[in-house]
Formats: sequence, structure tokens, C-alpha cells
Amino acid sequence: YIFTQFFGPHSDMPSLLIGYHRVNSADQAGAYVNRLEALGPTIETLTQQAAARADAGVQPPAFAYPVVINTARGIITGAPFDESGTDSPLWADLQEKTNALDIPQEDKDDILDRGRTALIESVGPAYEALIAEMERQAETVGEDDGVWHLPRGEAYYEAQLRNYTTRDDLSAEDVHQLGLSEVDRIHEEMRAIMQTVGFEGTLQEFFAHLRESPEFYYENTDEGRQRYLDEATAMVDTMREELPAYFGRLPQAEMEVRAVEAYRIETATGAFYEPGPLDRSAPAAYYVNLAHMDELPVYQMETLAYHEGLPGHHLQSAIAQELDNVPMFQRITWYSAYGEGWALYSERLGKDMGMFTDPYQDFGRLSYEVFRAARLVVDTGIHFHQWSEEQAIDYMLEATPMTRGDITNEVRRYIVWPGQAVSYKVGMLTILDLRERAMTALGDDFDYREFHDVVLGNGSVPLTLLSDLVDEYIADHQNG
Repeated sequence: YIFTQFFGPHSDMPSLLIGYHRVNSADQAGAYVNRLEALGPTIETLTQQAAARADAGVQPPAFAYPVVINTARGIITGAPFDESGTDSPLWADLQEKTNALDIPQEDKDDILDRGRTALIESVGPAYEALIAEMERQAETVGEDDGVWHLPRGEAYYEAQLRNYTTRDDLSAEDVHQLGLSEVDRIHEEMRAIMQTVGFEGTLQEFFAHLRESPEFYYENTDEGRQRYLDEATAMVDTMREELPAYFGRLPQAEMEVRAVEAYRIETATGAFYEPGPLDRSAPAAYYVNLAHMDELPVYQMETLAYHEGLPGHHLQSAIAQELDNVPMFQRITWYSAYGEGWALYSERLGKDMGMFTDPYQDFGRLSYEVFRAARLVVDTGIHFHQWSEEQAIDYMLEATPMTRGDITNEVRRYIVWPGQAVSYKVGMLTILDLRERAMTALGDDFDYREFHDVVLGNGSVPLTLLSDLVDEYIADHQNG
């Protein structure tokens, strides 16, 4: 799908300009305007492609259309598109960045005039056409959710599984059964923590207790949001101090914990990582969506910090960006099974390092692991076993302590992004298997720092290649 509630050029391109396009000179401001001028034709072309796909029977699910339409409207609401009294996101960003330049006012005016023209004559009409096409498609979309109902949908899904796991030895049914067994295993570990904290009742009752008890959530106020940011930052800082004992190579790039900005807060996920620019002119960021604090459990704070920040996505991404012995594509390539597998492995590594001393935070770690295991079941359930959205939501409510709102957003993500969600758990299990292989082969000579440097030292790679790299490391060690 080209346009969905979770991703698409209608939101990704403005996010690129606002979040990544630096304007430190008149030339860079001119390049920004050039991109604005190209945005309209790009959206127009992709809208035509989306129309052709719909005519061929390939449409995103019904729930995606209102979000795409509202997001597109948000881009062209405000000056210079209307007289509502506010500035549209792109116009506000261009003005702020241009007015901050130390150049003659005449040059600033020329840049802003070009930008205003591009927005009014190119961006605005293209987004209006996109909205009209999405409204047209919304009237004809069917009720089925999985890609199984699309032309050649089953073959497409098997290809997506191979693509996202970077393994060719797992069928959809293999993944489904793996997920079921992992959910059962993790539930047993969860029950042990229930006993530790003295909770009497079933696991599902404990889930409900965690979902519904105010003690596990900060207040939906500015003070509550700032408290969450401060404590998440402190957890990242504590982990940073422990890294040298487990990693030989550490990145130079800095990372900050930030709140998701207003312009994308209603469509962004609960937490995510955005790498910094290659020149390290700005820090990377671990973003937290603080829009609805009642959907952001405090007991999951520690595992999120390790997954999105350190030693998770930031170590993997920043180290890859700073490699100097590989081609550029290897510094920026992304394989989901590797990158997300590493981030989920990092949560488990935190436990191995002696973190998660609070039993509720440790339960939060398991809650995220069971969430990723349940994804194996749900993704294949939707796209292979023909589950409905509600069936998938009901299963995850039974298997995980996540809130219904969070689960609904996640399930809808799986529906529009088939196969991607299984990469986390498959990648984690593969890295753990490789670590166990190295530990068994090397015995007392095993060194976490060496192993992690092998895993991170070549950028993002397919899991099959990562296995070869670890085997090579073991052989070199044994022969050295």
C-alpha cells in the first residue's frame, strides 16, 4: 500500500523536511524550497499509482482512509493555504529556518516567496487531489483485512516473511507455531513475577490490574509528561555508564529522549527511534508519544529505553553510520530482522547485565517480549489464517497486558505492513542462538564485547550473513 495510517509519502516527506532538512545557509534554504516544489508532483504521481492499484483490487483497509485524509488535511491547513490564523506545518518550518539565517532580508524574502508559491501552486493542489482519491476509494473498500484476499496474496505474504526475516527456512505456519510456544513460555515467567509481588489471581487478572490501576500510569498533565521524560532519560544515562563492559565499539553520536511533536502526535506510535544525520550535526532521538498517558505504562519504561535507545536502536544505527571501512549503502541499509531483532535482544541483554531490579519493570520487559511473540501469532493469523481485526485484538488482549487502544493501533499496523512485525522476535531469537553458539564453542574465552562488536561491526545485514560472520569469528578465535 502506498498511503496508510502508519506510513506513506503524504506524511513521510513533510517529516523529512521538518525533522531532517537542515537550513544553515541560503543554498540549503533553496534546496528546501526545491524539495517543496518537487513534493507536489511526487504526491500527484503516487496518488495516480494508488488509484491504479485500487482499480486492480489492491486497497488498504477501511480504517486507513480517515487517518490518511486527516493527515493530508493537516499538511495543508493554515497559511498560506487558508486564513485560519495559524501557519501550516511546512510553512511554519520554512519561515523559522529561513528567518534564523544570517543573510540579507531581501534574500530571505526571495526564499520565502518561492516557498509560498510552491506550497500554494504545487503542494496544495496535490494534497487536495490525494484527499479526493482517498475519499473515492473509501466508498468502495471491502471488509477483509489480510493480504490473503488480494490477487496472489498468499504468495505475496510468504515472500514478505522471507523478506523481513531474511531467512528462507520459516513458513507462515512455522512462524505461527513458534509464536504460540513463545507466548506460553513467557507466560510462565510472568506468573513467577506475580508470585514475587504477591498478586493473587490469574495472569489475565494481573494484566487487567496493570491496565486499570492508576499507580502504573503518570498523570495526563504537563508535569506527568515531564516526569516520564526525566525518568526515561535517567534510565538511558544509567545504561550508558555500563556499556563499556559489554561493548568494545561505542558510537560518538549523541542521543536525546524527546516528546513526539504536535504535528504528528496523533498518528505516531507510542515510542520510536530516529537516527541523527550522518555528519552528527544533530543528536539522534528516542521519541515518546505522550499524547495519552493512560496508554503509556510506567512499568514498561525501562525496557522501552533499552529498546529504542541504549543499547538498542541507537547503538546499532549510530555504530553503522560511523563505520569507515564499508561502502555508504552498508552504513544506512536497514534489515528489519537485524535492527529490530537487535533492539529486542537489547531488552534481554539489559536483564543479563543486572538491570530490571524492580520486579514490575522486569514484568514490563516480559510484557514487551510476549507482545513480540504474540505478533508472530497475530501477523500470521491475519494474513495466513484469515483472522479478522477483532480476532487479532482479542488474542492480544488475552496474551498481553497492553491496553486496547495500543493493541488496536498495533494490529492495524500489522494489517498494512504484512510480515514486518514477525522480524523482531525472529531476529532476537536468532541473535540469542548465535550468542549461545559462540559461548558453547569458546567457553571461558567468550567475551561479550567481542561478540557484540561482530554483531554490530558490519552494519545491518541479513540474518543468514550474520550467522556466517559469527561462525567466522568463532573459527578465527579457535584457530588463533
